Amino acid sequence: MNKRIAALTLTITIVVIACRKDDPIIVPQEHTPALPAQPYDYVSASAFPSSFLYPPLSFINSEPQSNPTTDWGATLGRVLFYDTQLSANNAVSCASCHKQQNGFSDPARFSRGFAGGHTDRNSMAILNTRFSFRFFWDRRANGLEEQVMMPVMNAVEMGTDTVFLPAKLSAISYYPGLFEHAFGTTEISNTRIARALAQFVRSINSWNSKYDEGLQNNFTNFTPEENDGRTFFMSGQFNCNHCHTTSNFYTTQALNNGLESVVIDSGYALVTGDPADIGKFKVPTLRNIGVTGPYMHDGRFATLEDVVEHYNSGIQGNPNLDDRLTVEAITGGTPKQYNMTAYQKAALVAFLKTLTDEGLMADPKYSDPFVH
Repeated sequence: MNKRIAALTLTITIVVIACRKDDPIIVPQEHTPALPAQPYDYVSASAFPSSFLYPPLSFINSEPQSNPTTDWGATLGRVLFYDTQLSANNAVSCASCHKQQNGFSDPARFSRGFAGGHTDRNSMAILNTRFSFRFFWDRRANGLEEQVMMPVMNAVEMGTDTVFLPAKLSAISYYPGLFEHAFGTTEISNTRIARALAQFVRSINSWNSKYDEGLQNNFTNFTPEENDGRTFFMSGQFNCNHCHTTSNFYTTQALNNGLESVVIDSGYALVTGDPADIGKFKVPTLRNIGVTGPYMHDGRFATLEDVVEHYNSGIQGNPNLDDRLTVEAITGGTPKQYNMTAYQKAALVAFLKTLTDEGLMADPKYSDPFVH
């Protein structure tokens, strides 16, 4: 009996040693993606109409020549984006924090990671990324190919040691063939994973909203309230279009919009080390803003009405407050109080909701291939 116990103890010990935390664990896939025989057309999806592309957007394209979007490359990226097996314990995927029905954002204030922890910032919507070169709220990622792997490796988000990731994916039946279609050989590497993910994300483009339809018919499709909101937004009366510029309603800069007088999250300054960047965050696109709440880097505002009210009466004084939000038009000046009427605030919200691209949220080429 003692020999049997000793043998059993030895066996358990070997199993424990073989499953140390720093060893790769290959878990067989429980489901496979349902993909069309011929890939969806992602190349055309990555092309914007001429009505959208006018200066300066016509001169901006962050797609590197080394990683042009292809139909098979983006198809592989779609599978990777939705596959929970990219996380350390097969619990979450990229799509867990970037949901199609929410404009590829997260309706939770802070996203839940692979082990149950939560992020310290709200997940940004990933739309029209062609027009950005730096990513995340603090702009720490220099390019989409760098950005897509950071959540995979993040200790809270997906927790994967990428040293073992290629081997893990190589053991999953559907990946070698997908990599061969995308890159010409079955080789799986972190570089190829990043390139495929970037191709898919870069193809998620939004330019077919009620607003875009209105551009073609002089906004006869708008309600009176929506048209008034458009006027308020575009006229510069409330400085909305001074920061949310172009057809993409964004800017490439990081700005301080007066969320607090005593800054809790230093934002861009954590990357640059410059005190002048304390409290500055990337200005997101307003495309699909009606479905991408909660809002701001920390998700502090639940509704668009809350956001508008912040700019109306809640701007806080701060040494780095953007000059467009100050009375003196100087950085760190006196915060503006716009004193909007109830109708003006409601009209602005109504206009912002016209930027929703319903087709994007239902497009099968961006949907979860594992749901079938």
